[in-house]
Amino acid sequence: MAYQFEITKTEHPKAKPDQANLDFGTLFTDHMFIMDYEEGKGWFDGRIVPYGPLAMDPASTVFHYGQEMFEGLKAYKTKADKILLFRPDRNAARMNASNDRICMPIIDEALTLEAIKALVKVDSDWIPTAPGTSLYIRPFVISTEAFLGVRAAKQYKFIIIMSPVGAYYKGGLAPTKIYVEDEYVRAVSGGTGFAKVGGNYAASLKAQQKAYAKGYAQVLWLDGVERKYVEEIGTSNAFFVIDDEVITSPLTGSILPGITRDSVLTLLKKWGIKVSEKRLTIQEVADASKDGHLKEVFATGTAAVISPVGELGWMNQSYIINAQQIGPISQRIYDTLVGIQTGELADEFGWTVEV
Repeated sequence: MAYQFEITKTEHPKAKPDQANLDFGTLFTDHMFIMDYEEGKGWFDGRIVPYGPLAMDPASTVFHYGQEMFEGLKAYKTKADKILLFRPDRNAARMNASNDRICMPIIDEALTLEAIKALVKVDSDWIPTAPGTSLYIRPFVISTEAFLGVRAAKQYKFIIIMSPVGAYYKGGLAPTKIYVEDEYVRAVSGGTGFAKVGGNYAASLKAQQKAYAKGYAQVLWLDGVERKYVEEIGTSNAFFVIDDEVITSPLTGSILPGITRDSVLTLLKKWGIKVSEKRLTIQEVADASKDGHLKEVFATGTAAVISPVGELGWMNQSYIINAQQIGPISQRIYDTLVGIQTGELADEFGWTVEV
C-alpha cells in the first residue's frame, strides 16, 4: 500500500549548523511529521509541516499518566550521495511492541517507514556528512485525549522530528567511566523495561545524577530483584569480554531489545567469536578484572553505536579496563557497523534501506 502525505514547506528555513561542532539532540530540522488517531477512526491525516510547538490541552493524558513511547534511528548520506537508513523495519516493529505494552494503538509498520522516508526526503539537506555525524530521527507517540482518569486514552498523535548530530558522548570513542548503580532500580521483569517509554528514562535520572556527581559518565544497572546481575549501561546494552568470550545480558523483559545489540550479536557470530547471552554477576566482572581476564567492556545503542568503557566504579573500588583504551573487538564492531551505515562497506545482511 502506498501512503501519501500532505507537505507544507516552511517559509522560514533555518541556517544549517557547523558540522564540526554538532551537539547531540539540541538543534532540529525545518519540518516534522504529524498524524492523528481517534478511537473508531484509526490513524488519519498524516502530514509534514514546519517544525514548531504543539497546541495541547492541559488535561491531555500524556501529561498526567505518561502514555507515550519513542524510537530512535539515523539517516546517513554516502559519498555517492545516497541516503541510507539502518534497519528501520526493526524500529517500526519495536514501536508497536512499546505501543502494545502501554495500551496505545498499533501503527502499520509500512506506514511508519514511509513517514520516516518522506520526512527525510523533505529535510535531506540537513543530513551532515562530516565523519561521525548523522541525522538522528525521533518518532514518538503521545496520548492527547483531555480527561482525568486512569484508562487508555482514545486520542493520540504520532510525530517524527529530526536532529543533525555529532557524537553522543563528547569523547567519541574515548573510553568512558561507568558507575555501578546498586541503590536505585530502573526496571524489573514484568514491567516496562523492554519498552522504549519515557517512564524508564525518568526513573533512571536520579542514579545518573549520582554518577555525574562522582565523576562518571553513566551508570551500569544491576537487576532490580537481586541487585547483582549486570544489565544495561545507561540507555544502552552492555557487553563484557572475558577471556575469549563476549557476554551480554539475555532479554528477560527488563532491558531493551536493542537493534544495535542484535546487529553486534550477528557480527560476532559471523566472525566466529564466542558470544553468550547469559546472566553475569557484577562480582564475576570484578573478579575477572582482578585476575586479568576482563579484556573489554562496551555499550551499544543507536545514539553512540559503540561506546567503550575504560573504568568501572563499584563498592568504592575502580576497575581499569584495557588500560583505558578501546579494545580490538569494540573497534572492529564500530568500524564495521559505521562502514555499513555510511555505505563504505558492503551490506551483506540487508540492513540498510535507501530513501
